[in-house]
Amino acid sequence: MFKKLNPILHSELRLAIVSYLVANGKSDFNELKEVTNATSGNMSVQLKKLEKANYIKISKGYLNNYQHTAVQITSEGLKAFEEYVEAIKKYIG
Repeated sequence: MFKKLNPILHSELRLAIVSYLVANGKSDFNELKEVTNATSGNMSVQLKKLEKANYIKISKGYLNNYQHTAVQITSEGLKAFEEYVEAIKKYIG
C-alpha cells in the first residue's frame, strides 16, 4: 500500500523551498525567490503555508538598513521532507 504524499510538500514551489533549505539549512526571502524564480507574492504565500505547518521558521529584521526575512527549516520540516522522499521512493521503487 502506498502512503499518501504530503499535500504541503507536494507543491512544486513549496517542495523547492524545503529542498533548498534541507541542503543549506537556512536562507532568506530574496535568495529563495532567486533560486526558485518565484514572484514575491507567490513566495510570501508559500512561506506562510510552510510556517503554518511548522516546517520553517521565519525571522524578520534588518540587515544593512534594509528589511530582511530569514528562513530556516525546522526539525519537523526536515522530518516531513524525509518522509516525503521515502514515500516517493516507494512509488518509483
